[in-house]
Amino acid sequence: MEKRKLGNLGLEVSAIGFGCMGMSVNYGTSPNKQEMITLTRTAVEYGITFFDTAEVYGPFVNEELVGEALAPLREQVVIATKFGFDIDPDTKARRGLNSRPAHIRQAVEGSLKRLNIDTIDLLYQHRVDPEVPIEDVAATVKDLVTEGKVKYFGLSEVSAQTIRRAHAVHPVAAVQNEYSLWARDVETEVLGTCEELGVGFVPWSPLGQGFLTGKIQVDQTFESNDLRSWFPRFTPEAMKANQPFIDLLSRIAERYEATSAQIALAWLLAQKPWIVPIPGTRKLHRLEENMAAVNITLTPDDLHELDTESSKTQVQGARGSGHERFV
Repeated sequence: MEKRKLGNLGLEVSAIGFGCMGMSVNYGTSPNKQEMITLTRTAVEYGITFFDTAEVYGPFVNEELVGEALAPLREQVVIATKFGFDIDPDTKARRGLNSRPAHIRQAVEGSLKRLNIDTIDLLYQHRVDPEVPIEDVAATVKDLVTEGKVKYFGLSEVSAQTIRRAHAVHPVAAVQNEYSLWARDVETEVLGTCEELGVGFVPWSPLGQGFLTGKIQVDQTFESNDLRSWFPRFTPEAMKANQPFIDLLSRIAERYEATSAQIALAWLLAQKPWIVPIPGTRKLHRLEENMAAVNITLTPDDLHELDTESSKTQVQGARGSGHERFV
C-alpha cells in the first residue's frame, strides 16, 4: 500500500485508511467482535496504517475494539479518534455537544484508556460546539500536544473559516468532512483552504454510506438501528432519483474491469495527493476491493466525464441526517 502525506506537518499514512465505526454500530446488527479484531489486524498485514474511531461510536465500544485489535501492532499504525459529545457515563446517552476545555481533557483520558495507548496520534474535534470558541478548543489540544498525550490536531465537519481560526492557534493536521461523488460541498471553500494552509483532508463516507457501491437496491429496507433508515438520501424516492450516479460509476468501472466502489475511491484519490479516504467494511473481500482502488489511475478524460456527468444530476435528499452543515 502506497503512503500519502496528510498535510505538511509530517503525518504519513496509507493512501486508504479504515473507518472503524461500522464494525461496532450504526449499520444494523453488530458483528462478532473477534471477527472484527481479526479483520482489523488483517488490514494492517495488507498495508493499511490509518485507523479512524471516536468515543461516541457505541459509545466507547468501538475505541475498545480498535484498542484491543491494534495493541500488538501499535508501532505500525496511526490511530485517530474524536471528542466533542457529552455522553452520560452510566446510560451512554448523548447529552449534546461539549468541547469545553475540561471536558476535552476528560474525553482524552477516556480515549487513551480504551485505546490502551499513551498518545493519540490524531485527535479530532468531532463536531463544532457553538458554545465554545474554536480558539479555546485549539489551545486545549495544543496543551495536550505539549504534554505528549496527543500528536496531531484535527477538525471534523468544519467550514473554511473555522479551519483558519483554529489553525492560527495550533496547526491543524487534518480535516475530516464528508466528501464523495455525491457530497461535494467541500469543493467550494474547504479544500482550497486546506491546500493553502497545508492541511490534509480525510473524506468520511467516501462510498456514500454504501450507495456508491451500487449494491443497495432502490426498494431496500434498513434495520431500525441502521442510520440509513432515517437518512434522507436513503428513501426509495431519493435512491431512485440518484441512480444516475451508480450508472455513471458502473460505466467507468467496466473500462477498468473494476467495481463502482473502486472508481468512487479512485476519483477521490485523484483529486489531491493529500486526500486519504477512510472507507469502512465488515468483510474481508470488501477490504481487499477497497484497497485495490489505489492501483487505478483514472485518465483526464475519465475524470472529466465523472465531473461533467455527475453535475447533471441534482442530488435528492440532504446528506447525513439532513442537519449537517459546515460551521
